[in-house]
Amino acid sequence: MAYAMVADKAGAAGVFKKREIEVGKPKKGEALIRHTAIGMNFIDVYQRSGLYPAPGGHPAILGCEGAGIVEALGSGVKGLKVGDRVAYTIPGGSYCSHRLITADRLVKIPKGVSDEVAAAVMLKGLTAHYLIHDCYRPKKDDTVLVHAAAGGVGLIVGQWLKDKGVNAIGTAGGSAKCKLAKAAGYSSMIDYKKDDFVAKTMRLTKKQGVAAVYDSVGKDTYPGSLEVLQNFGMFVAFGQSSGPASNFKMADLSAYGSLFMTRPTLFHYIAGDELHKRARQLFKMIADGKIKIQINQTYPLAKVATAHRDIEGRKTTGQTVLLP
Repeated sequence: MAYAMVADKAGAAGVFKKREIEVGKPKKGEALIRHTAIGMNFIDVYQRSGLYPAPGGHPAILGCEGAGIVEALGSGVKGLKVGDRVAYTIPGGSYCSHRLITADRLVKIPKGVSDEVAAAVMLKGLTAHYLIHDCYRPKKDDTVLVHAAAGGVGLIVGQWLKDKGVNAIGTAGGSAKCKLAKAAGYSSMIDYKKDDFVAKTMRLTKKQGVAAVYDSVGKDTYPGSLEVLQNFGMFVAFGQSSGPASNFKMADLSAYGSLFMTRPTLFHYIAGDELHKRARQLFKMIADGKIKIQINQTYPLAKVATAHRDIEGRKTTGQTVLLP
């Protein structure tokens, strides 16, 4: 029987309850998929806790990415057949064993990429892609700073920037996480538990600062992220794992050097055909071995509460995957 992990209301990790669900048959343009793996992301925590609204409201089935097998197709679907391995990222709905999904939001998983890897990288890998190809595209030999370098997005960004010849400085908490990120391509790592990242960044850059900061942390790293930017640098704020930077003022951008800032959202960057174009490039980097995906934690889907507690407690590194 199909089931889902449902949150009836916002709250702590214990809100999840396992429930049987009736999936139904796919309508025109839809596909029925059976999940084989489900990716987990910090945005799931935001939505569960109430920091961000749960997609569709409550009761909520959270989760923004997954991979599985096509079990049935509605009329009018082209380019897919029953039995295809597919992956996706859309707002909400993936914490379940089976689901209906609009077929044009599915991408085929190529040979050489496992279901677990595909599920783990659709949101994080595509995020990494738009961050360094659109928000700020660093040139060879540029120096940039990446917060949470040992996290899911951070490890992918580090490898991709190394392939591009970019000098990437990363921050992470603790020697183990710093070692992990360094192995992923960062030229230098800053342990924020021991060092002030602003002072250390300025030492590493000989007081020149960095061309861009990719910041998914928020409250704990602002306004330090602005302080380390060169004049006309780009502040890419794409998350807030430590909470929102509530003291942000537009005047700060001029005070720290006529800076630029963007607050991007993945789903704007993968609208329409952009999804398939970016996914092809991401999967090629993985299949070619230029980006290695480290799935360092797996949990049964029914134990999703434990997974949430671990990611909130910063006990995880790399990618986390739920298995139905």
